[in-house]
Amino acid sequence: MVAYEMIQNLKEINEGQVRQEGYDTSKALFQCKMSEGSLVGAHVIKMMGHIQTLGKLGFALNDELAIDVVLQSLPDSFNQFLLNFNMNEINMTLPQLLGMLKTA
Repeated sequence: MVAYEMIQNLKEINEGQVRQEGYDTSKALFQCKMSEGSLVGAHVIKMMGHIQTLGKLGFALNDELAIDVVLQSLPDSFNQFLLNFNMNEINMTLPQLLGMLKTA
C-alpha cells in the first residue's frame, strides 16, 4: 500500500506541474503580439512552438483556433492580408499560413 500511495502522490505532483506549465505556455501564446517591422517568420514559428507545447501537455488547440490566435497577433500592416484571408475563407495548416505570411 505504501508504494501505491507514493505513486499516487507523484502523479498528483506531476499533474500540478503539467497544469502550471500549460498555464504559463498558454499565457505566453495569447500574449504574443508581433511588433511592426519584425520578422513574421520568427514570430509565427515562436507561436507554433507554444501551440505544439500545449498539445504535448494535453491542451491541444484545433487548427482553426490556432490559426485565429496567430492572425490576431499580427500588427496593423497585415490588415489587407487578414481581409483577403477572411473573405476567401481559406482553410490551411499553420505551416501553410506561415508560407503565405512570409510571401505577404
